Amino acid sequence: MEQRRFDDLGTPLSEVTFCIIDLETTGGSASADRITEVGAVRVRGGECLGTLQTFVNPGRAIPPSITVLTGITEAMVMPAPTIDAVLPSILEFIGDAVVVGHNVRFDVAFLDAALERSGRDRLTNRRVDTCGLARRLVRDEVPNCKLGTLASRFCLPNQPSHRALDDALATADLLHVLLERASGLGVTGLDDLVALPTMAGHAQASKLSLTSALPRTPGVYLFGNGRGDVLYVGKATNLRARVRSYFSGDERRKVGALLRQTGAIDHIVCVHPLEAEVREVRLIQSLTPRYNRHAADPTRYRYVRLIPTESGLQATVTPTPRPGAAVHLGPVSSASGARRVVGALAVAVPGVAPASRRRPSLDLPVPPTPLGTPLDDTAIHEALISSPVTLLTHLEAVMTQLAVAERFEEAATLRDQAASLGTALDDYHRLGWLATSGRLVVEVPGYGGAELEDGLLRSVWGPDGQVVIVDTPVAPQASLEPTDRADATAEEGPVPISRWHVDELRVVSRWLDRHAATLRLLEGSSGPASMWPRPPRFRAGGEQPDRRVLAA
Repeated sequence: MEQRRFDDLGTPLSEVTFCIIDLETTGGSASADRITEVGAVRVRGGECLGTLQTFVNPGRAIPPSITVLTGITEAMVMPAPTIDAVLPSILEFIGDAVVVGHNVRFDVAFLDAALERSGRDRLTNRRVDTCGLARRLVRDEVPNCKLGTLASRFCLPNQPSHRALDDALATADLLHVLLERASGLGVTGLDDLVALPTMAGHAQASKLSLTSALPRTPGVYLFGNGRGDVLYVGKATNLRARVRSYFSGDERRKVGALLRQTGAIDHIVCVHPLEAEVREVRLIQSLTPRYNRHAADPTRYRYVRLIPTESGLQATVTPTPRPGAAVHLGPVSSASGARRVVGALAVAVPGVAPASRRRPSLDLPVPPTPLGTPLDDTAIHEALISSPVTLLTHLEAVMTQLAVAERFEEAATLRDQAASLGTALDDYHRLGWLATSGRLVVEVPGYGGAELEDGLLRSVWGPDGQVVIVDTPVAPQASLEPTDRADATAEEGPVPISRWHVDELRVVSRWLDRHAATLRLLEGSSGPASMWPRPPRFRAGGEQPDRRVLAA
């Protein structure tokens, strides 16, 4: 299973160690000026774990204006150690804590500059800026977000004085005030806190509390209007982080409209991302949420029906396949995509009518087509299953000839048609195999596994072995589409892939490919393995994988 990043772990804030840092310097340029004093405080769970304070000899004069501001004189820093001598103690004190500062970029920039000059790596610790948090959480309550103003407004126990340790202690007090305020926006973990400065400035930030119950696990989330209507369905490997990201920096018009109408956010916890992806597909198909209109609508899918005739091959675009009557490529996600497939076949296969008036007139010395005439079901099936690369290679040769003749527009048209044909052929091979593969039980060590029936997910289990039964997949309504069902027998010819199942088959196919190196076949029935051009590597009983067959 993929290693989850530290910021995805959702460490409770009560368990996070913060190191608050403040520096006094000879000026405002990290590259030209130097550090004169370091102050730092380590806190966890509201308790002070320790402090660090030291003067630093900057190796140069301190400007009078800085002395007036901070009270630090050259006599005070003359006997102090250099920054190179102090850095090891500073780094040890910081450790792996989250670095906090009021305008933390300033302090970290000076530390990074000093580290680079001494030949060390820059700081990689997570950072929290109390100034940024204050702008989002209390900006309406104070005239400005300077540390002194905030310390006075909230009567902090420690008040800043432009001295490093005093300012660090005041910043630690301010951090605790801001954490209490942030809890009202559902901030419970470190990942929430780091993202808060951008989220809390969102127009719909008041709705962040709707995310407070979301776990940091894979699953499906559902935005609702509060009246029972689902507006949007999505999937995530980390539900909490993904949903809260909608309140952070997403400028899409659709997101703003969605959040304005949102009154409830529900979720379904899944054992691993495969279950989440499949549930998302099925929920979108069954609920048809208005903000998921960008998702492929099964009713808009089209097939390319191939029927041999005496004069060649008849290729037509149709919304309803007829099992057993012909070979069907698809479903393709749109009618225009299906027409591009026909256009490519018109160049690669003799006797196919042109798909559009933009078909290139092939008055060029191009290679002969890979298929001859007459064509029958066997010839078509053989070309699509055994030698699809031959068809695409032929199209590439034609494109090259068109480009050499400087007929670039025709070459570009053929390029798009060939790409659509390649996708359709890939689906015909891979998804067609899955759709007729019977029952398969597969497992990825350390990840979990899945039970599939003709490529559709029936149940899953995670690393802990707990089995979850997945809802029944959406099926077409027989009264509306009597031919869009996989009810033909093998003797009647290839069964078209149901357009209601193709999205789920693609999800499962990608998952098989993603885990091909470690995937193990636990149970499986026989299937037409020759239809799978790039079968995933299964390990049955620990033996070496056989790339020729998927189910033994």
